[in-house]
Amino acid sequence: MSDKIRIGVLFGGQSSEYSVSLHSVSSALRSMPEEYEVLTFGITSDGNWYQYEGSIDAIEHDHWLEGTVYPATLSLNPGDHGFLVHKGDKVETVRIDVLFPIMHGLHGEDGTVQGACELAGIPCVGCGMTSSAICMDKEYTHVVMEHAGIPMAKWFCVRKEEGYDAKKLYEKTVMEFGLPCIIKPCNAGSSYGVSKAKDFESFRDGLEDAFKYDRKLIIEEFLNGFEVGCAVLGQVDPLLGEPDEIEISTDIFDFVEKYNLVTSKIHVPARVSPEMKEKIYASVRTIYRALDCKGMARVDCFVVGEEVYLNEVNTIPGFTSASRYPSMMKAKGYSFTDVIRMLIRETLK
Repeated sequence: MSDKIRIGVLFGGQSSEYSVSLHSVSSALRSMPEEYEVLTFGITSDGNWYQYEGSIDAIEHDHWLEGTVYPATLSLNPGDHGFLVHKGDKVETVRIDVLFPIMHGLHGEDGTVQGACELAGIPCVGCGMTSSAICMDKEYTHVVMEHAGIPMAKWFCVRKEEGYDAKKLYEKTVMEFGLPCIIKPCNAGSSYGVSKAKDFESFRDGLEDAFKYDRKLIIEEFLNGFEVGCAVLGQVDPLLGEPDEIEISTDIFDFVEKYNLVTSKIHVPARVSPEMKEKIYASVRTIYRALDCKGMARVDCFVVGEEVYLNEVNTIPGFTSASRYPSMMKAKGYSFTDVIRMLIRETLK
């Protein structure tokens, strides 16, 4: 066995963001520091776990299952400190020092994998189980942030199993904060199911679309400002990346715009005054601490006039070399490889 630190990289998963994970992990693997031994483990969209031995290109283009794969299970026995891998009639224990989940959305970013790692005694890159679960669920994020006194848009939550009357919800929205409004699934990322409603028809359609992705959704007041984000790395005295700014010409920064930038632009650094930059930093630090984040997160906010409002927190943000999180760190002088190395070292503390 190599003397190198062994990193188990986990990708894929049962999420609408499965394909996003494949692109993120491919980019991360190409930038992985040479001092680590890297083992790759994939989860199919059906939820089956495998150890994967093959090319990065096959992962990126979703052909990895056609390569060399072995059924694998994360062992919850702390003495194993890794995976049980089935190779023919034999079951091998594959020890790792750190698990690096590069997964987005449900069953990866929502505390499930993080909780399993806590049971198994395996250090896991990123936020812990509770923090991950709270940040993933937009309702709970809002509840915690209200307690912490963080400015946010007005909002309320709707649960599908309780039944809902679109007309009554529309009237409640108009009465409480007016139109337009934003409709979001509580547990989804990459802007899946997110819409901006301007009238009853778009409101009704927005409810139906959001419920395709989750049994809960939130309806939010529309904030007439612009979105900024900030990459955070660490815990006690975290490193903050250079804030970025999203310039859009559409109603929302949807999936197509996020990953193709057809009409949108991302400015790094954000086009804000030094005073506003410090205000963003102050808000981000408060949000990060209040949610008990560690490792990494991308905190997204809205700037409205001279105020900073929380939008949401992504505990495993997009992780290609061109994604917002690495780009914000790059603007501070850290390469993608530097960022990965710092995350692993932070986890091993």
